[in-house]
Amino acid sequence: MSESKQQRVAFVTGASRGIGRAIAKRLAAPVAQGGQGRHVVLVSRSEAPLNDLKAEIEADGGAASVRAVDVADPKSLTDAIDSVINELGRLDILVNNAGITRDNLVLRMSDEEWDTVINTNLRSAFVATRAAARAMMKQRFGRICNIASTSGVIGNAGQANYAASKAGLIGLTKSVARELGAKGVTCNVIAPGFVQTDMTASLPEQVVEHVRSAMAVRNLGTPEDIAAAVAYVTSDDAGYLTGQVICVDGGLTMC
Repeated sequence: MSESKQQRVAFVTGASRGIGRAIAKRLAAPVAQGGQGRHVVLVSRSEAPLNDLKAEIEADGGAASVRAVDVADPKSLTDAIDSVINELGRLDILVNNAGITRDNLVLRMSDEEWDTVINTNLRSAFVATRAAARAMMKQRFGRICNIASTSGVIGNAGQANYAASKAGLIGLTKSVARELGAKGVTCNVIAPGFVQTDMTASLPEQVVEHVRSAMAVRNLGTPEDIAAAVAYVTSDDAGYLTGQVICVDGGLTMC
């Protein structure tokens, strides 16, 4: 088997920006630079930012490839994972990070706002896990990491759809961990708190200050904070960690 086939392969959805971008960079960076040295498959709907990220990763000595996929389309997502397994010969790490919001109060929330968020945030993780699991079981090695949210742990007004999708990820994770653990495949949740991303940049300052006051660590997190946690739970060293919800939230929930 060639050296490239020996390199672990990671599939990261929502990789074009924010937390997903930071995760992809951390996993792809050479070990000598504090990374994991993985070949990272960058996944998002828009190809242009993925190509830019791929060039950046390769310039830093890492390896990456691109798949422009709408994760809410089950067939496209399954086909993308199948193509990675066929072309690279393996799939070791799956990071289900893609997510959207369509915030509204329950009494005003439309069926479309509910379905769109559930399909993108939750169903896509199920579809991707189902597509990746067989190859991981055959290898007797796999790391699945679902990016949830503290909203899925404690709820959040105006985000019934988003909170339900993230709580659903927690239930999915625990079930997958029980089903696949005997085959060397682990499945864990990273639940970010308030992190400096495009999603939180538009929040009013008074909201940010209120959140800060509730934290043990009085500052917002960064995408790199989340990437560091993902790097561990998807590493070879994390084989005894599965079915867990790790809240990277500055002590906001203390879960």
